[in-house]
Amino acid sequence: MAASYAPARWPAATATTALWALAAASVVFWGLRLMSPSDALAPPALSSNAAATVDPAAVAQILGVVPSQAAVVATPDAASRFQLLGVVADADQQGAALLSVDGKPPRPFRVGAKVADGYVLHSVTARAASLGASVDAAPAFTLQLPTRPLAFNAPPPPAPEASPPVVATPPARGGVRR
Repeated sequence: MAASYAPARWPAATATTALWALAAASVVFWGLRLMSPSDALAPPALSSNAAATVDPAAVAQILGVVPSQAAVVATPDAASRFQLLGVVADADQQGAALLSVDGKPPRPFRVGAKVADGYVLHSVTARAASLGASVDAAPAFTLQLPTRPLAFNAPPPPAPEASPPVVATPPARGGVRR
């Protein structure tokens, strides 16, 4: 009696299914990758080397020095204290703005929220935010988002000039006979 040989079909079927699933995942990945907008703006670069400003009078006060006379501190221009890093706005000029105040890390502020002493977020537009004394008062100044150039693929750098190839010449045959 001859024994019939029937190979197991499960390993082949499992391997085939796995390969088809991998091929489908690859098609989906590359399809989404190629359909994404190519002119998307890069996120803003964070500057980690911001210079820290030190107030000598504050350091002296922390160390226990009693000031003999009050020093007059000049206040910077109000608009230079604020930096607009992002905006979320709708058609009614409501929304929020990502603001950095006095060089501190940026925080989100909703329209009507107090940003700093004497300043509230008055309104926001697609690329700007207005600050004022109150929401009902006229805005004191408007901050604009910085414009960034669109990302594009730069041409490759020029290749360095190659020197002409060196051709070795064979030695001349002559003079010696056999």
